[in-house]
Amino acid sequence: MTDKHHAEVAGLLLAAGGGRRLGGRPKALLEHRGRPLVEHAVGVLRAAGCERIHVVLGARADEVRARADLPGCVLVDNPDWAEGMGSSLRAGLASLEGTRARAALVSLVDQPGIGAAAVARVLGAFEDEKSLVSAAYDGTRGHPVLFGAAHWAGIAATATGDRGARAYLKDHETGIRLVECADVAEPYDIDTEADLRHLE
Repeated sequence: MTDKHHAEVAGLLLAAGGGRRLGGRPKALLEHRGRPLVEHAVGVLRAAGCERIHVVLGARADEVRARADLPGCVLVDNPDWAEGMGSSLRAGLASLEGTRARAALVSLVDQPGIGAAAVARVLGAFEDEKSLVSAAYDGTRGHPVLFGAAHWAGIAATATGDRGARAYLKDHETGIRLVECADVAEPYDIDTEADLRHLE
């Protein structure tokens, strides 16, 4: 993929969750390798080739801003973060309107097992505004996902609760290009106390 294409795809990191099943600890602030998890996730997007990165914040956003080092990122506040991931996806896509971005590469802050190699593969499959690309793990669709700008309005209209873009992707399943990533990434989530063992 050309450098021009790298500039046309914005990284969109969803990092607003309050960590309800983690005793109310926001996932963005969980420590991983000595730094907040949100920093690690931004570093992955950057290492994969995303030049523009928008980070959607919600739970304890002021504390995330104070503790995490996120130079060059556009920080997007989602006051409705408690409604679920759908509201963060809507806020993030809205923040990209009016930029040069022709696609958004969406990743989740609580998946540290997905590194730059997998993200770069999904990024590399971008073609134009109509692109719909998803990482796959042994054939099963997962994150990150890439949404061409032609899909943003449709995704925003259907993104509710914790479903995110699930409904839209189900309706457009035949148009999704799957990029296998199981050989380079593990798509576990940090959702519960037991999952914290994945953090270093």
